[in-house]
Amino acid sequence: MTNEELLQIIEQAVRDKVTELDLSRKGLTTLPPEFGQLTNLQSLDLSSNQLSSLPPEFVQLTNLQSLGRRN
Repeated sequence: MTNEELLQIIEQAVRDKVTELDLSRKGLTTLPPEFGQLTNLQSLDLSSNQLSSLPPEFVQLTNLQSLGRRN
C-alpha cells in the first residue's frame, strides 16, 4: 500500500468516524502523523506489517481498546 493510499483511508475513516480499522497485511513500514486523527478508533489491526515503531501521534487514539499487532 502506498502512503497516498493510506492517507486516503485515514481521511475517509476520519470522515466516517469509524471505530474499527483493519490494516493487516498491507506492507506498511511506517504510519504517518495523520494517524493521530483517528480518535474514534476502538479497534485497530496492524498485524503482518513491517512496522518497527508507532508515531508519537498514536497516543491521541484515546478510545483504542484493541490493537492487533501479530507478526
